[in-house]
Amino acid sequence: MNKKITLLLLLFAVCIQAQKTATEFVVHPFLQDATPHSIIIKWETSNGEQSVVEYGTTPKLGKKSEGFSYDINFSDSRVHEVKIEGLKRFTVYYYRVRTGKLVSDIFQFKTPPFGSDNQSFNMLAMSDMQIDGQHPDKFSEIVNDGILPYLKKEYGKDVAENLALVMIPGDLVSDGTNYTHWNDHFFRPSKNLFSEIPVYPVLGNHEKNTTYYFKYFSLPENGTPAYAEHWWYKDYGNTRIIGLDSNEGFRNIQKQYDWLKEVLEDTEKNADIDFVFAQLHHPHKSELWIPGEEESTGKVVKMLEEFTTKTGKPSLHFFGHTHGYSRGQSKDHKHLWVNVASAGGAIDNWGEFEGRDYDEFTVTQDEYGFVMVEVDASQEGPKFTLKRISRGNENVFRENEKTDEITVYAKDRKPNTPETVSTDATIPFTGTVLKAKAFSSSHEGAYHAASHWQISTKNDFSKLVLDSWKQSENWYYLENRQKDDDLTDEPSKRLSPSTTYYWRVRYRDQNLNWSEWSETGTFKTSSK
Repeated sequence: MNKKITLLLLLFAVCIQAQKTATEFVVHPFLQDATPHSIIIKWETSNGEQSVVEYGTTPKLGKKSEGFSYDINFSDSRVHEVKIEGLKRFTVYYYRVRTGKLVSDIFQFKTPPFGSDNQSFNMLAMSDMQIDGQHPDKFSEIVNDGILPYLKKEYGKDVAENLALVMIPGDLVSDGTNYTHWNDHFFRPSKNLFSEIPVYPVLGNHEKNTTYYFKYFSLPENGTPAYAEHWWYKDYGNTRIIGLDSNEGFRNIQKQYDWLKEVLEDTEKNADIDFVFAQLHHPHKSELWIPGEEESTGKVVKMLEEFTTKTGKPSLHFFGHTHGYSRGQSKDHKHLWVNVASAGGAIDNWGEFEGRDYDEFTVTQDEYGFVMVEVDASQEGPKFTLKRISRGNENVFRENEKTDEITVYAKDRKPNTPETVSTDATIPFTGTVLKAKAFSSSHEGAYHAASHWQISTKNDFSKLVLDSWKQSENWYYLENRQKDDDLTDEPSKRLSPSTTYYWRVRYRDQNLNWSEWSETGTFKTSSK
């Protein structure tokens, strides 16, 4: 009897040990660095060396590719990486991963097109999903109740057909040095999305430049040597996507700006690229949280603005850090500023921090949500449409409500030159009201979205006394501060007496196209 009991106890102990050593998923499969002919698939298991992906153009799979595994946390856990090559461009594939006896479900992915294919696609941007202790499931809600249902409702296809890629400008977790945060706070809530859509993040301040980030992600290695995955670029169809590092210790490294300059020069020569989408974590300006602003980001913005004006190729920069949505545009360039937060981090509510109403921004919202970008790569009229999809906040819940939208065309669509309404030859030096006729355009659906007025003491406008840029909307602190302004008149300020002045105006449509300047008007102020 004692021998039997001993044997049973031994058998029980073996079973317990086997359960302890059974291979399990720690991080479910997710996609990286897709090209028209290849893709990287990664996952993490509790143990086990084998790294195999089975794949094919049907759920029957039929092909197999092997990769490698490596340590992540000085334990039995292993990260697996498999690069599949020899794929067909713009094609849906099915796949599953295998480590020993552990086999995943079957997922899908779609390879990117070449720029010359003129294939349209959708992409998504969101940031700052770092966990909020009061709402720890918010990122899971954003993905599983927000993004995935939205894709199904709007486009009606499988996820891989609906969406090409996801950009994340930083703060994926609240503490990048905490190993458990990566799966618990980022990968587990998003597994249903990133198993079928490649994800392209950049570092935020909360990642703390941790080695976990670089072990989990395999980003394009085309950045400066020794800084490769700190900055990089990726082409998807007619769009060049650029990732940058705006964090302390990297934001002011001249090599990053030199690299960006070279990439933009190459983009200028590339006839297949119509748009440039850059992402970095810190804002240059923030209406909700001024202390979060970073001066060095302004240098990047200036480089993108100059590139766009020189080449005619529209650009934008996505950012986060401030936990709320903002969308603005440069005055003299076809360039968008877009804060794509918050996808989980605690909202920066109106009035909670020091803020400022900047001229660039059309709308700022203290809400959760994500940004969709629909890229039309047709040869006749390439364009992209950006949409903010809101999940609301603690006070007002929104069920995937579209709260902002803008379309930008690659080709110029100038409105008609505005006609000025003459002022009196002599006006009081206390000021006057400049006037112009109504906006018009030869392009169907175009409407008046901004006006730019100038008054100068020089007829070449080299010495301005008024330089006023106003937009049709200015949503700040829950109100539209431009309500009822039709943009066809502008009051001057107090002027100098007995002085000749010159003035002009130009109009902008909702697609960021400026008209030519109007004819120059002139008036003189009275002596008293």
